[in-house]
Amino acid sequence: VEGILGTLAGLDAIIVDAPQPFAAAVRPFMLRARRVFVVLEPTLLGVAAAQALLADLQRFGVPANRIDLITNTRSENGAVARSEVERALGSKLVAEVPLSTNRAYAKSITALQNYIQSVPSTPDGLMLQPSVAGPYAPSTNGNGVAKAVAGSVDVKRQAFKAEVHSALIRQFDLATAGSVQGDAAKLAELRSRVEEIAARLVSEREFAGSAEDLADLRREIVDEALGLGPLEDLLRDPDVTEVMVNGPETIYVERFGKIEHTAKRFSDDRQLRLIIERIITPLGRRIDEASPMVDARLPDGSRVNAIIDPIAIDGTAMTIRRFGQKRLTADDLIKIGAAPAPMLDFLRACVQARLNCVVSGGTGSGKTTFLNILSSFLPDRERIVTIEDAAELMLNQSHVIRLEARPPNIEGSGEIRIRDLFRNALRMRPDRIIIGECRGPEALDMLQAMNTGHDGSLTTIHANSQRDAISRIETMVLMAGFDLPIRAIREQVASALDLVVHTSRLRDG
Repeated sequence: VEGILGTLAGLDAIIVDAPQPFAAAVRPFMLRARRVFVVLEPTLLGVAAAQALLADLQRFGVPANRIDLITNTRSENGAVARSEVERALGSKLVAEVPLSTNRAYAKSITALQNYIQSVPSTPDGLMLQPSVAGPYAPSTNGNGVAKAVAGSVDVKRQAFKAEVHSALIRQFDLATAGSVQGDAAKLAELRSRVEEIAARLVSEREFAGSAEDLADLRREIVDEALGLGPLEDLLRDPDVTEVMVNGPETIYVERFGKIEHTAKRFSDDRQLRLIIERIITPLGRRIDEASPMVDARLPDGSRVNAIIDPIAIDGTAMTIRRFGQKRLTADDLIKIGAAPAPMLDFLRACVQARLNCVVSGGTGSGKTTFLNILSSFLPDRERIVTIEDAAELMLNQSHVIRLEARPPNIEGSGEIRIRDLFRNALRMRPDRIIIGECRGPEALDMLQAMNTGHDGSLTTIHANSQRDAISRIETMVLMAGFDLPIRAIREQVASALDLVVHTSRLRDG
């Protein structure tokens, strides 16, 4: 996108049709746009949809003074008068495209063209502190700023951070931060430059506080500009294994298997959405009204899931499943009493003897961690192919091919499912195939592969017990769409699977 913008820089005007204005491919244009035109039908449904979009644009950081309204009449049935549209949306229409294709239509298009050409230039860059004044300002509901101000948030500190952040935007293009995520060297260089600018801005504004307060303030500003904002401190804590964001004001963490409430919070839902966008943009994924759920990963391998309204009724939610900097080994499990040595010796022999193994268990019971330990028993000389929804397995062997599923793009095409990857893996001459989690029709392909010479495969499955794991595999085979008799499925399962290892989390975590 940056290359396109550079190539088109000499043109007088660039008009982008953006059906999904927050999609990764469109976002750089949105952030640099002189005007954003919201086109709506002059009907009750059209006005309601426009109200929601205006609020989203405001939260995203597009100020009200850059937004114009246009009506496009497709039918006279249920049409709302211009005055009613303007009253409902609190802004004047700059153009009306009539139903007919006669001279009036051409006249309206010419008037709109003249308006676009007359639009004055405005500064480039993302407006991180949108104006909350105006007819469609974000509401101060339970997830809004008003509740945070009424609570324990230090308003003066937040205002000071906003001032420094705005000054930082004017001196540095923070829109480039997303493009360097995952490149440790470039990100470190970018962070160093932003830290210098932030330190100077903080000193110039003479914030009252101790040296420790100033250092914390600078760190918070840099974290919000380049990192994950209030989550950065939590992700620096090696004891935190899970971060759960239940809206901008409620953040929980899991330490040593137990859930704790934290004092961390986002300033508002817009900041939380921007952090999610910062995570998923480098991966080519998106989250918007058409695709309100997304799975992604952080550069350190941590798994991220995010979901937004209207699917998430109480607002945006995000969960980060972390994996320790140090991989647990079989010896670690013995030391903490999670598994006895004879059991692990037996499992090592099973893996090396090329038995097909399934690790079952509930959410957060340690299935992936244990799968990593089983994979450490694989011989280094073998060719291993891993298949995952979001890459999180960390293998020590040298001959490893890692494959990751892909969701559909903004047009709804380009999806690559685990089942597709599994079929492709069979053509890659694998000695072993490891599926991060088996959860759908790919179970049939997995059983077929296990029964046709690709033995020694490993996978995980959500289940309450070993017997339930077998039943779930039967159910997932039926999801493949083939009308197979249950006896034939059970024969396949019995022939393919050699071992089911069940993991469980105890009450003490």
